[in-house]
Amino acid sequence: MSQNANNDNIRTGDKKNSSSATTKRSEINNNSDSTVIKVKSVIPRRRQDILKWYGWGYKDSMFQLDGDVAYFTGNRYLIAGKSLPHLQNWAYENFKVDLKKPPKIPEMPTSFPETRLPADIRQELEGIASVSVDGMDRLIRAHGQTLKDISDLRGNKFPRIPDAVIWPESHEQVEQIVKCASKHGFVIIPFGGGTSVSGAVTCPPKEQRPIVVLDTSDMNSILWLDKEQLLARVQAGIIGQDLEREMRARGFTVGHEPDSYEFSTLGGWVATRASGMKKNTYGNIEDLIVQTKVVTARGVLEKSCRVPRISCGPEFEHIVMGSEGCLGVVTEVTLKIRPLPPVVQYGSLVFPDWDSGVQFEREVARQRLQPSSIRLMDNEQFRFGQALKTESSWGGVFLDGLKRIYITRIKGFDPTKLCVVTLLMEGTAEDVAEREKKLNSIAAQFGGIPAGAENGERGYTLTFVIAYLRDVAMEYGIVAESFETSVPWDRTAALCSRVKRRIRDECAARGIQHYLISCRLTQTYDAGCCIYFYFAHNSEKFIDPVATYEEIEEAARDEIIASGGSISHHHGVGKLRKKWYTDTVSEPGRQLLLAAKRALDPDNIFALRNMALDEYDGDQEDIGIKSKL
Repeated sequence: MSQNANNDNIRTGDKKNSSSATTKRSEINNNSDSTVIKVKSVIPRRRQDILKWYGWGYKDSMFQLDGDVAYFTGNRYLIAGKSLPHLQNWAYENFKVDLKKPPKIPEMPTSFPETRLPADIRQELEGIASVSVDGMDRLIRAHGQTLKDISDLRGNKFPRIPDAVIWPESHEQVEQIVKCASKHGFVIIPFGGGTSVSGAVTCPPKEQRPIVVLDTSDMNSILWLDKEQLLARVQAGIIGQDLEREMRARGFTVGHEPDSYEFSTLGGWVATRASGMKKNTYGNIEDLIVQTKVVTARGVLEKSCRVPRISCGPEFEHIVMGSEGCLGVVTEVTLKIRPLPPVVQYGSLVFPDWDSGVQFEREVARQRLQPSSIRLMDNEQFRFGQALKTESSWGGVFLDGLKRIYITRIKGFDPTKLCVVTLLMEGTAEDVAEREKKLNSIAAQFGGIPAGAENGERGYTLTFVIAYLRDVAMEYGIVAESFETSVPWDRTAALCSRVKRRIRDECAARGIQHYLISCRLTQTYDAGCCIYFYFAHNSEKFIDPVATYEEIEEAARDEIIASGGSISHHHGVGKLRKKWYTDTVSEPGRQLLLAAKRALDPDNIFALRNMALDEYDGDQEDIGIKSKL
């Protein structure tokens, strides 16, 4: 299925806001737009007006159960408004939950800790930008999207929340805020879209100084657009879907599309060293960045020239990328952009088993034939896709009618073992056709057969609604989370097998009988790939189900490391994975991080305590942390 990319609206965003009429601009000439484009974001400052305060995503979009049928509400996603007749049976078969019980949806809290920000400091900040000490404004920005974050949020049990929120609109205002923090000794936590799944933005619970969240969402302008050089200068608070919508309206794309791009920000992508689903064509964030501007406690960190590459000692831009808010605030980014591809085409392939699919992906990478996106789902995820099919479509097409007979009887595929690859190809019609032909030829070598464009598109866009499942799962006593790693090709199969076995063993040791563990291969490279794991279990018998889940995930991460995998592919370290940080980077690497902290933030103004920047041990003395209050 092909389509003209110039007319390809963003499927996952607010359809009412997809028009380019949300901005005003004046064209200087055919090749440049030097007028600042002030973007009207689909996410307002009062996030709770449009987003769920207690979970993921839009408040009008969720899975709901109605009698014997589940459905997805709203109109923002492809499955929205359609019944999902197989989801409840799948949930009962895997988790044995009582779906007739009413869901446990939390009440919005009405009491919050008093702000610790002194009135005179608040007044000084109000002279710079808008400030709020409203309880809900503070609570909503007290967390990311980890399982523990959402559990604490629903129970209003954070040991510490921010004392104020401030919304700067410019780089200069950020400079003033950071100088104010240095003068008065309060803490700044940079906050973008709040989609972190590493605990990176969670307030350190024993921090005694006032904590101010610097919300970047009002810094969302496109400062200039150079159509000849294919570059754009963008404020770091812009969220992904807004950036892509505005670029598409002008005939361009950034192409960076992480699972969270509806809500995550450009600055967040930089701070976490993010990766997107279409990185094969457009690159990871480190491939897209030409220049960053960062406000630190010691001044502004920025290269003096905007050039494609520079040999000038260690690359400081790479210290900023992955710094997780601990060194400063990213305010502006110069990005590469590309003209919209004339053709966007989805596809899918079915393989008899996981190993065949992995071998196919490895060969595609070896020949450097990856399309924009190529992802392999294991059998558990395939069957989950069956559960999410509507009355007429999605993954169930694989096993319907003549295709079911062909795949299972003629080809002999076992429905309990087969796996699915989804494809997204972009380019000219000739390029896409040639790529598809080559991919099908390689697939045939490993027993794979084409399964259609519709399945590919449904599988790709389904990514954006998976996160909504955790909310409804929690409401019925199921805890669930995903975690990822990168791994060399020669260890991929063994790592997947060992991690699944380790989780099964950990569940057995705790008497957990009803659970699900699945994985998918999401990004490929010359030297290896990214593997995502999804794990969920019935938690009704546990006093602290989140702690139990975290114990099992920690054991799984130990197994990942032992099997040759990384601490993370793109989620970052934060507070959840700091246990493995030093072993990953070596002791000299840890000291290098501490040295950067000493140089850029000697008073620990950006006191998030991520990575090796520990909270209460001797490292505080090492980096010269001193409270001025």
